[in-house]
Amino acid sequence: MSQVVVLAGGLGTRLKPITEKIPKPLVEVGGKPFLEWQLMDLKKQGVKKVLLLIAYLGEQIQTYFGDGSRFGLEIEYCKEETPLGTGGAIKNALPQLEDYFVVINGDSFLPLNIEKWSKHFASTSFLAAMSYFQRLDEVPVPGNLKMDGEKVIAYKKGGGQQEGYLQVDSGVYFFRKSLFVDHPEDTFVIEDLWPSLITNGQLGAFSVDQRFYDIGTPERLAEFEGVIRDYF
Repeated sequence: MSQVVVLAGGLGTRLKPITEKIPKPLVEVGGKPFLEWQLMDLKKQGVKKVLLLIAYLGEQIQTYFGDGSRFGLEIEYCKEETPLGTGGAIKNALPQLEDYFVVINGDSFLPLNIEKWSKHFASTSFLAAMSYFQRLDEVPVPGNLKMDGEKVIAYKKGGGQQEGYLQVDSGVYFFRKSLFVDHPEDTFVIEDLWPSLITNGQLGAFSVDQRFYDIGTPERLAEFEGVIRDYF
């Protein structure tokens, strides 16, 4: 089973004042910290190893989850001493990364068969890949991908819906460690990797049939609370 890396260092600015005293992954939803729901899902799938990338109030996360034994997981930590961006946080953890690994966001939840897609990714020539779902009218998220089979041929971030961008990046990423070993910068975001990968035909995307949920705002937090108990 693949190593799962969780980006858990965000500031949670849009959830203030809740996140003034606790980090966003520890925000309670449905009676548990959000990150605990994520880890429960990983355990349910058979994941053993989890690496939490922490920063803002990260010691609280480390205190709560410890070595992961009470959750049936092996949890390690890597802390950013200064802000490095999502890509930089991963590169900062290079000594702890396996050759292939999965990255999820510590503030979003996507039901996904991690083992199935990890094996599929390892069988391709892609250096990186992401999950995506086909844009649905009932989900007010603009499409940001153009595809050719499983290959991403265009990616845009932000802005409204544009013609031809019919798929939505749903926030689970598959990487080969070599991509970060060879990256020259130490501070960058994951999306900075996409242009050159697209140019070289090395960025893939795999279709999932469910949308993702995030807790980025109080409204989305409430929406997720209405979903999570049914899922478990």
